[in-house]
Order: sequence, then C-alpha cells, then structure tokens
Amino acid sequence: MDDLARVPYLDGHLRAVRQAMDADAPVRGYFCWSLLDDFERAEGFSKRFGLVHVDFATLQRTPKTSYGWYRALIAAQPR
Repeated sequence: MDDLARVPYLDGHLRAVRQAMDADAPVRGYFCWSLLDDFERAEGFSKRFGLVHVDFATLQRTPKTSYGWYRALIAAQPR
C-alpha cells in the first residue's frame, strides 16, 4: 500500500517535535494517530489513517509505505 504523502507529513511533524525538544520543551513521546485503519466517527470507513491497511472484508492487514518508513526511523535511533 503506497501512502507516499504520509511520509513527508510524519517527517515534518517529527522535525517539529525535535525542534521543540531542542528548545527545552518537555516532550515525553510521539505517536502516530493510528496503527491500523479503523472507523472514524466523522469519516466512517472512507478515510484511512493507519500505518497498516485493513481489508475490512477479510481483516487482512498490509503494512503501508509509511509503516516501513516509520519502522526504519525508529530502528535507526540510538538506544
């Protein structure tokens, strides 16, 4: 599943979090809105916000491009 527009969106948010941390903001963490596509009250099933696509008919889960990008970013961080 290609959701290529989400990658720069997430990247921009994470860069803003880094800037806030560099300015001594008390940031304790960051999380994406949703791991899985789900029902959204205002949008029903028409908008897909998750990092993992869910086929609602079969419940099969398929990682999206943004999932792979986010996973690689986290894995590259020092522990």
